[in-house]
Amino acid sequence: MAAAGARKSDRVCEDRPMSQISIRHHQESVTVQASAATLYDLVSDITRTGEWSPVYTSCWWDDEVNAGRPGAWFTGRNEFPNRSWETRSQVVAADRGREFAWVVGGNLVRWGFKLTPADTGTTLSESWDFLPDGIAMFEEKYADAACVQIADRTRQALDGIPKTLAAIKRIAESITAAEEARS
Repeated sequence: MAAAGARKSDRVCEDRPMSQISIRHHQESVTVQASAATLYDLVSDITRTGEWSPVYTSCWWDDEVNAGRPGAWFTGRNEFPNRSWETRSQVVAADRGREFAWVVGGNLVRWGFKLTPADTGTTLSESWDFLPDGIAMFEEKYADAACVQIADRTRQALDGIPKTLAAIKRIAESITAAEEARS
């Protein structure tokens, strides 16, 4: 039974055994032999997201004038074998060489990249946070199936982050190698 005063989103799936459903935040990191500026320019160019994301196939800025700035909105197309959909996201952090982040739907899920110096390049960290409003939206939209849907989205994030980081590393290091070859 839920604690008195607990919000419904705090109670979602509480009767289920401990599993991925309880995960609301995840982060992984990889060291990339590239500068923080090179990595930032890559990950903040949302039009290239389809090159490394296992789900996002394309993205575009809703307003080119504000592209890449905090407050700017973009739309992303997501695809799985059995379905496709679009989401709108708002940039919430855009600090060149340090961090680029956005929130899906303005308040549902936060995704982001942080960049920190490392001995052999830059540590690129990708994070995912399933926000309380996102949990509440799933409860409202899917009712009794919310637990299954939340677990599915969580699994997708946990599976996708290492694939995304590996692809960004490959792309960024090839950019660095090409720049060094021209020098």
